[in-house]
Amino acid sequence: MDDKNRCGWGSIDADPVMRAYHDHEWGVPVHDDQKHFEFLLLEGAQAGLSWSTILHRRAGYAKAFRRFDPKKVARFDTKHITRLTQDHGIVRNRLKIESAVRNARAFLAVQDEFDSFDTYAWRFVGGKPRENRWKALRNIPSTSTESDAFSQDLKHRGFSFVGSTIIYAHMQAVGMVNDHVVDCYRYRELARLAHRPSEAGAR
Repeated sequence: MDDKNRCGWGSIDADPVMRAYHDHEWGVPVHDDQKHFEFLLLEGAQAGLSWSTILHRRAGYAKAFRRFDPKKVARFDTKHITRLTQDHGIVRNRLKIESAVRNARAFLAVQDEFDSFDTYAWRFVGGKPRENRWKALRNIPSTSTESDAFSQDLKHRGFSFVGSTIIYAHMQAVGMVNDHVVDCYRYRELARLAHRPSEAGAR
């Protein structure tokens, strides 16, 4: 019997897909550009929906968006976008699909300027995860000063569906901030990981 303490949304009684995401991905520092692009795309798709809805379509998104390769997505044309609006494996919202293509092009521009999107993104937290100490889920904010700045800069660079709330979710997902509650077993694991940069980069 699994008796580990978890954040409520990732509890043992939760949706198995959400629990697996909580236990193995959420908050782990990401230093891979393709993974950054994946989360940006998925979080933009989530706007107005539940994260569970998107996670259950993750395989569909991977297929539709070329395994989240920004170079390939940036080449999608109007006909491709129209086909995706009929793809039942994803959320068929044309504005979100068009945004994903536009964001892929902006993503490549960031890579050209900073050598990697990872280098660009982590500047907003000084290169290391922000470790919060929330005692309850209700205490966790939906935005931060850092997500405000990150969001505004992305918008300036031509990204869309990157409001501060979406970007704070991105920061949580890629480990730029540790928002597991303090009595969750993953909080301690990720806090230790944050002090071992070489291991964080290898994940």
